[in-house]
Amino acid sequence: MFESYFSPTNPGQSFQLFSQSHIVVIAIGLLLCVILFVNGKKLKPANLHDWLRYILIGVLAISEVSLNIWYITTGAWNVKETLPLQLCSISLLMSIIMLITKSRKLFEVVYFLGIGGAIQAILTPELFDGFPHYRYFHFFVAHFSIILASLYMVVVEGLRVTFCSVLWAMLVLNGIAVIIYFINKVIDANYMFLAHKPTNLSVLDYLPDFPWYIIYLECIAFVVFILLYLPFKFR
Repeated sequence: MFESYFSPTNPGQSFQLFSQSHIVVIAIGLLLCVILFVNGKKLKPANLHDWLRYILIGVLAISEVSLNIWYITTGAWNVKETLPLQLCSISLLMSIIMLITKSRKLFEVVYFLGIGGAIQAILTPELFDGFPHYRYFHFFVAHFSIILASLYMVVVEGLRVTFCSVLWAMLVLNGIAVIIYFINKVIDANYMFLAHKPTNLSVLDYLPDFPWYIIYLECIAFVVFILLYLPFKFR
């Protein structure tokens, strides 16, 4: 019975967008974000901030390692689909480094790429396995942990972003996209959806076909980054 939850096929229902299990996990994730936002400043005086930082590092690292173990043990691992080259996978790895080093420059990138990408992924997941499959839990734990990592740096460590941070994040995003584009060409993959739209329902379905949707995504990314910057502008 236990093994079925880690099987290549889902023992329960396939994932349904905005189903009860989707809404519940979003509510739980939002609650955790609110708890951190409200209580984060109390952690340093109580010498608890490093404990939370280590927990977040551990959760992020375990989620990535466990996913690759699952890919390998189920025979699903392949270079075209399972390398950590999607935007959220890259953001996850950068989040770990950011939490370890407390790098301000890295935070300016992870804050925008991590939160912006994770929110889109959480709302419109490219996820086939629903509750209670391992992939369901992994997906939402990993993506909410990316958000919590940046929120930790804001609330607990007191880091801030500026408009220059928006431009820096856009520059890094495009640099990453160029690298991933050529990797896709070499291995015939679709990382960061730079070759075609995802198979699941997503915001890309409302955009023109390749390559025009990439231009739209550039504009959407800039608008999202500006929206994420506004709380610091008017603080």
